[in-house]
Amino acid sequence: MGKKIALIIIVTLLISPLLPMQANSEQRNFSVSAQAAVLIEQESGRVLYGKNENTPLRIASITKIMTAILAIESGKMDEMVQVSTRAEGTEGSSIYLRAGEKIKLEDLVYGLMLRSGNDSAVAIAEHVGGSLEGFIYMMNEKAEQLGMVNSMFQNPHGLDDHEDHYSSAYDMALLGQYAMGNEVYREISSAKNHRAEGEQVRVWRNKNRLLTELYQYSTGGKTGYTKRAKRTLVSTASKDNENLIAVTLNAPSDWHDHMNLFNWAFDTYSTELLVEEGTIQEIEDEFYKDRVYAPYSFEYPLSQSEKEEFQKEITLYRPPTDERKNSYDPPQPVGKVELTINNEMIGQVPLLYDAPEIEEKRGFWSRFLDFFSFTIGVSSID
Repeated sequence: MGKKIALIIIVTLLISPLLPMQANSEQRNFSVSAQAAVLIEQESGRVLYGKNENTPLRIASITKIMTAILAIESGKMDEMVQVSTRAEGTEGSSIYLRAGEKIKLEDLVYGLMLRSGNDSAVAIAEHVGGSLEGFIYMMNEKAEQLGMVNSMFQNPHGLDDHEDHYSSAYDMALLGQYAMGNEVYREISSAKNHRAEGEQVRVWRNKNRLLTELYQYSTGGKTGYTKRAKRTLVSTASKDNENLIAVTLNAPSDWHDHMNLFNWAFDTYSTELLVEEGTIQEIEDEFYKDRVYAPYSFEYPLSQSEKEEFQKEITLYRPPTDERKNSYDPPQPVGKVELTINNEMIGQVPLLYDAPEIEEKRGFWSRFLDFFSFTIGVSSID
């Protein structure tokens, strides 16, 4: 195999602001009451605001987001769950399950998310995990998969019954981001009411006041409270195709914290299409022109001042000489787009080469010999 060509072509583009500059557009005129908080843009995961966001703290009932997504992913949502004595006897907030009754797992997840039922959490855990202990193992496995490095789960509900049950605001934002990628979770999280049919008819109204009355752009979330954790909240909001996730831990004024953060971010940031899937139009080189493409798009939230500092740099392997054009096989990827703000990398997109259709111009015997050489392990190309 020949050496890869090391020389590169670099094209640098400066993107000017799309809108007039706004003075101090990134400054906040509010404080955040929470001990720890984070605000991220949902698709990119970019942290727009952070305060002690990596500090492990007690999280109370926002634990139930993990319980909900594991139940949804179990494939058992249509199964009937028999409630155990252990589930019935769970302390704290409840949907008043009775030992021995049967209730659909889907309804238990609604009761978990809308009414924060601790009894529902235990019933879900026992059914999905085979046992409470088995489900807790699943919770921590999932946390590890998601990169939740400052988290430890010891129960499915968030009660203060274990010293080593904690997470960070950022970890819970990661969990919220993952959960929001699931359509069923989005439907349950955004439900203002739910009616559960069964041995007993139950009607629940969501405890999340951002969703039900306070904030028009709210799309869901999960509330939490214990005496030790205090008020915790994960919430999501969407406006003009901007999707945000906010997390607050130990926040005396969590409703206002979330609304202020959302409003500030909606006013300050807009998600820009920085690389569009398809052919890269900026390349003028004769060999690469109209044949280099991005396999996917890249979008990212930018403030007005960041748009001034944004740069896109296209790097490609040096094209072959005229003598080698017909035999040259470009590496894949053939290059990359690097995206920076103030010289700080925010992303990369690989570039692929779409070779011209030359096969049809070759004769039958030429194509046959190439195929024959390939099958016996002989190549005529250096």
